[in-house]
Amino acid sequence: MSGLDDLPALRVFERVVSLGSLTAAAAELGLSLAATSKRLANLERRNGIQLLHRSTRKLSITPEGQTLYLHAQRILSEVRHAQDALLQQQQLLSGSLRITSPNSFGYRHLLPLLSEFSQRYPHVQLQLLMSDDVKDMLAERLDLAIRYGSLPDSRLVGRHLLPNKRVLCAAPNYLQQYGAPMSLTELARHRCIVIGTRNETEWRFRDSSIHVKAFILCNDGEACHRLALQGLGVVMKSYWDVAEDLQKGNLVQLLADEAVADAPINLIYPRSQDLAPRVKVFMCFLQEKMAQLAQQMG
Repeated sequence: MSGLDDLPALRVFERVVSLGSLTAAAAELGLSLAATSKRLANLERRNGIQLLHRSTRKLSITPEGQTLYLHAQRILSEVRHAQDALLQQQQLLSGSLRITSPNSFGYRHLLPLLSEFSQRYPHVQLQLLMSDDVKDMLAERLDLAIRYGSLPDSRLVGRHLLPNKRVLCAAPNYLQQYGAPMSLTELARHRCIVIGTRNETEWRFRDSSIHVKAFILCNDGEACHRLALQGLGVVMKSYWDVAEDLQKGNLVQLLADEAVADAPINLIYPRSQDLAPRVKVFMCFLQEKMAQLAQQMG
């Protein structure tokens, strides 16, 4: 990072010059004198110039410092204007926002973010439809949907939210009792927890698929996750649903060398819909938070 990218240091420099004193600038900014002096020194070091002449009695600005001071005033003024504009937007943004999400993803990743969003935009009314069923967005008057995989409906538009893979996993106590499958053929003989309403299904991998008969059948993905945690069988889940339990050792990934077909997580909205400002703002908010999540989880 260059010195000109360091906004806090620029603010310190501008206040020191405007007030004519390190001590006065430190008091106004709520910093210690040592911290104020250090930020100023770092700004000079990063830019390779001396901005101020310091003596025990007074400060005087160098020609380079004068140039930077004029630009710093403009930059900081623009930042204040931007902050004022954001505050005004937060105060004006209103209306209802109807969102649908799969149960597991919603509970783990969407709900924890809504408090922050509501604090930023207190006049936006949130309406959530948590379901593993694929809802008709137009019939349900939904603004946004979080979904796995591709878009079968041409009336909808998708924005990539998170890369995703499906993983096979089971609890350690299940593996102690039944062992770990060493191949896809062996997997077919294990106790499988199937998400859906059909007793028999196919679990698809990159180069093949395997026919699976449900030992436990459940139409709720979050419930299937919890059943797997109890050691009742092997489940195939989105990585983001089980990542935390895999890291903690509550679940163990199986057949990791068998790449499971990707099912990216997308943010969906109707193609014909003129997006309201609250919808656009929430989309940007969620994409930012999911990018942070992806970085944290590696």
